Amino acid sequence: MQQIVYYIASSIDGYIAGKDDDISGFVMTGNGVEKYLAELQDFTTVIMGRKTYEFGYKHGLSPGQPAYPHMTHFIFSDSLQFENADPKVNVVKRDISELEKIQQLATSNIYLCGGGQFAGWLLDQQKIDVIKLKLNPLIQGQGTRLFGDSKSSYTLEFVDSEAYENGLQIMTYHVKYNKN
Repeated sequence: MQQIVYYIASSIDGYIAGKDDDISGFVMTGNGVEKYLAELQDFTTVIMGRKTYEFGYKHGLSPGQPAYPHMTHFIFSDSLQFENADPKVNVVKRDISELEKIQQLATSNIYLCGGGQFAGWLLDQQKIDVIKLKLNPLIQGQGTRLFGDSKSSYTLEFVDSEAYENGLQIMTYHVKYNKN
């Protein structure tokens, strides 16, 4: 089964977006952003929640179109529907069996694109394998938390850390779940 990689930008205080979904304070240019964009090319499958997909509408995404043209999309939602969606855009129910089917069929590791609530649900289900945190030199104070309302507590195994221009750091961790 393919691993799920939560590759996400965050403020120092753990927010992936500020008040009213504001991301304007995040580093948007430079060699760290270039590395992130290059690494996205290695993924053929992306998963996200409805709110993350709809966030793309504010940035020019049309409903039913892929946010990442080279990836097959699975949007976890019980309410989202499209007419004439691109074949690469699939809406699935928020269900572990659906996620496991995706993991079995994926041809690469799976990119978990944003969504604090969805990421929190996946963490609660012990389904996030790798966290690649794009740590931004910013304190948001409020907004969307990295793992939403999740109260799960797990240890991370440090893998790598790289510093880039504009104060951006990319840190990689494996999530260590306590298997009984």
